[in-house]
Amino acid sequence: MALFWPTRRGVETPVKAEARYPALVVASLVFVALIVVVFLFADVLAPYDYRTQSLINRLKPPVFLGGTWAHMLGTDELGRDVLSRLIYAIRFSVLVALGGTTIGAVIGTLLGFLAAHFRGWVEEAIMMMADVQASLPFMLIALALIALFGGSFALFIVIMGFYGWEVFARLTRGVVISANTQGFALAVVALGAPPWHVYARHILPNILSVLIVQFTLNFPQVILLETSLSFLGLGIRPPLTSLGQMLGAGRAYLMTAWWIAILPGMAIFLTTMSISILGDWIRDRLDPTLKSG
Repeated sequence: MALFWPTRRGVETPVKAEARYPALVVASLVFVALIVVVFLFADVLAPYDYRTQSLINRLKPPVFLGGTWAHMLGTDELGRDVLSRLIYAIRFSVLVALGGTTIGAVIGTLLGFLAAHFRGWVEEAIMMMADVQASLPFMLIALALIALFGGSFALFIVIMGFYGWEVFARLTRGVVISANTQGFALAVVALGAPPWHVYARHILPNILSVLIVQFTLNFPQVILLETSLSFLGLGIRPPLTSLGQMLGAGRAYLMTAWWIAILPGMAIFLTTMSISILGDWIRDRLDPTLKSG
């Protein structure tokens, strides 16, 4: 996220985002660290079981609206504690995004290596599949797969793994072809090292920073996709919970109990924004072209 700042003579000089907005990067890092803590220790942090219903306590307001400390963020239409559901919703949403992005990164990276190594018809076939994937709205693909195979939690993570693999494949193919022409790769090949050794021990570590940046950029997109599907009732389903599911369930109570939908909506917004800012910051730190600027 290199920005340009005009000088007195009208010449634009690159200014890194972290140089101009250090507080924004630090705040994003703190929030992501908080999300990690919630993800790892949801069982300890949640005051109640997120599935426990209590109709006598339904639609209780949060403590900042006159509610009690027994339910700090209020309750939903079934009397379930919103704070507990929000904590577990973050865990399940992040788990889906982390698993789906990892699967997509692994598939795309392997296909990118295959395309760069074999070239010819193998490269053309892989790039054609990537073109087809990029040309189709993934929401339609996900809906078709869910309708065909069902909506189990593990299967839903696998379906999310098909999102974004073509970006990793194109990126890996390009950087591997470029790395193969570098001196270090040619020297290792001249010494008689097998291709898998060259790729795993020498080329992959040199392109890992590029893949990490793409991972951080793809992660919030998967969160938004999971949120959209769960909002429509096609993603994570009861008795499990997710940010999108909470948002979808709370839309009917926006006028009477807005906290049911607004709180998970704020969590979605802050999570995706924080990870996107950190992804741009990591790119600025690791991209050699931006460093030279």
